[in-house]
Amino acid sequence: MRPLLRPGLVLAVGAVLLGGCLSGCSSGGSPDGERAPTTGSPTAHTSHSARKPAPAAPAAPARPWNVHPASVAALGDSITRGFDACKPLSDCPEVSWATGSRTGVGSLTRRLTTAAPATRSWNLAGTGARVADLQDQARTAAAHRPAMVTVLIGANDACASRLGTMTPVADFRSDFAAAMAYLHKTLPATQILVASIPDLERLWSVGRSNVLGKEVWKLGLCPTMLDDPDSQSAAAKSRRTAVRDRVVAYNEVLGQVCGQYVRCRYDGGAVFGYRFGTDELSSWDWFHPNEKGQEQLAALLAAVAFRPQQ
Repeated sequence: MRPLLRPGLVLAVGAVLLGGCLSGCSSGGSPDGERAPTTGSPTAHTSHSARKPAPAAPAAPARPWNVHPASVAALGDSITRGFDACKPLSDCPEVSWATGSRTGVGSLTRRLTTAAPATRSWNLAGTGARVADLQDQARTAAAHRPAMVTVLIGANDACASRLGTMTPVADFRSDFAAAMAYLHKTLPATQILVASIPDLERLWSVGRSNVLGKEVWKLGLCPTMLDDPDSQSAAAKSRRTAVRDRVVAYNEVLGQVCGQYVRCRYDGGAVFGYRFGTDELSSWDWFHPNEKGQEQLAALLAAVAFRPQQ
């Protein structure tokens, strides 16, 4: 998730804080990203001897989902980078829900793979990234040929300076679809786990109870949702509702596009629906997940990754 501080305010953020977040593999082979077509029963040849119809040709089997992938590449934004989880204004990938090496987090890589996270995982997310940046991250991931790719992105597309500059849903769909198509074409044997975007309105609801947090928010964190956090005016309520609706629309896109591929799993809204509390938010910005929040993310998405194949 983008820190989203207005230009020139980074030092001011630091001052406020010192004075005192949620959003192997094979080489080559035929692409298996598209759903395998089923073949219909051949027309039976009949004769006076009443021959039985020929048995239907079996459907081409899909490659089973591997709950113990040999390697993981994580794509996304500041949530996956662990921004503000360990110290202010800094990434802390060692506590990342996806690839973190810190034992207490129990990252997805630690839960799924048999290798140490640092040796068989790559955190390729970028603080401040939007969905438009996802294809570049995917290209970087392709060079590592991971067995699994995780994606958690989109909060920055809604956390804009004003409602009119949020990423249009059509553009979000186009950018996300392009990245998914690239991954499935380039890494046909790689499975992809897509997380929903956290509920930013929930973040506003629980975070506004903290006085220091609200002061930090004033410096430019997610203005579309967090500006004037105490206001209950009709305009403020309408603005927050518009942001939440946009996140819901983005999540629908994530599920729809992921659903086009056999090798892709969407969390079904698990991250969006999670009712996190202030004890899971960074004490530096009351916006990004802290170490406990990262642990909860890992648990939520590990449950999706371990789910039996339907």
